[in-house]
Amino acid sequence: MASALAEIRVLDLSRVLAGPWAAQTLGDMGAEVIKVERPNTGDDTRTWGPPYVKDANGELTRESAYFMCTNRNKKSVTIDFTRPEGQELVRQLAAKSDIVIENFKVGGLKQYGLDYASLSAINPRLIYCSITGFGQTGPYAPRPGYDFLIQAMGGLMSITGHGDSEPGGGPMKVGVALTDVMTGLYAAIAILGALAARSGTGRGQHIDMSLLDVQVACLANQAMNYLHGGVIPGRLGNAHPNVVPYQDFPTADGNMILAIGNDTQFAKLCAVLERPELLSDSRFASNAARVANRNELVQTLRDITVQRTTDTWLAQLESTGVPSGPVNTLDRVFRDPQVIHRNLKIEMEHTQAGPLPLLASPVRLSDTPVEYRLPPPLLGEHTNDVLSTVLNLAPEVLARLTSENVI
Repeated sequence: MASALAEIRVLDLSRVLAGPWAAQTLGDMGAEVIKVERPNTGDDTRTWGPPYVKDANGELTRESAYFMCTNRNKKSVTIDFTRPEGQELVRQLAAKSDIVIENFKVGGLKQYGLDYASLSAINPRLIYCSITGFGQTGPYAPRPGYDFLIQAMGGLMSITGHGDSEPGGGPMKVGVALTDVMTGLYAAIAILGALAARSGTGRGQHIDMSLLDVQVACLANQAMNYLHGGVIPGRLGNAHPNVVPYQDFPTADGNMILAIGNDTQFAKLCAVLERPELLSDSRFASNAARVANRNELVQTLRDITVQRTTDTWLAQLESTGVPSGPVNTLDRVFRDPQVIHRNLKIEMEHTQAGPLPLLASPVRLSDTPVEYRLPPPLLGEHTNDVLSTVLNLAPEVLARLTSENVI
């Protein structure tokens, strides 16, 4: 059965995380992804270690675990497009591609004739996705942008972490480069929208993706609370600004999460806690009341939850349908029976490492499921193959370009 994007070719000129994440997402759904990298050095993240992947003999390679997270289902081609012959190779590849993804600074590729205007003149059907920190326009457009910086500027850090008066208080970034990941996902969505539009118009288009735009858009309910309530939200640690109780609670041997989304669930919680009087207390009778009296309720619940172990509480809570769960470390995540059942850890045969553990795609399509065809590539692993099959370059031409360090 053909994959969803089996007839689509992506030219991936991006590096680090947001652009490669978008390209990998398209590759998982069947697109052919040609990743263009700098000769000798490649994508910056190839060296972002330790940890590095071990080979079949247990020896460390030069391939970082970081690179592995976002470069599956790609062919690596090394081209120096700072040189005219390299630029021409990329133009020829773009002429035979459906999508280009790049994350250079605004205008950074124009000097090489690899910007949208130049490539769309060659291939009017080309969908060209530019990913930058601040977008193609505006006073910040020329600035470089990084996930950590954008988490701060885009407001996410102002609502993440404990309050200033609490131990360890202060703004805190999320534990993964979430703005990059979300931008990669939005980029993939935008590309799929442009593909759908092209089926009707026959024309490609330029996609302007900004990390700042994505981060502000993903403030979601917190932004709407501010826009409609006029109150600047603060940091609540693990608590929810609109729902109570919805946070972590201590147990006799650790912590657990309670995520009480409605009054019915709160009634079930009170039954498990053996505290029916909380239901008749006007301070806690509705979610709005619980939000208004958050501190009193949370302290009461903490005094109760600390009396039993996490496993004891979770067994009782889950049996009555109260949303709850453990705070898992990653070793426990990958031992979790649901994670195992959903096959969220996969293995692919890597050129150097042999069996390589990777994270699965969460996309589950019933008729055109994702496929894991190619492991993350070695630098330049597919240069000769791609340039000979896609551009029909003769072996002697490839040999010359290699000797001249163009590829």
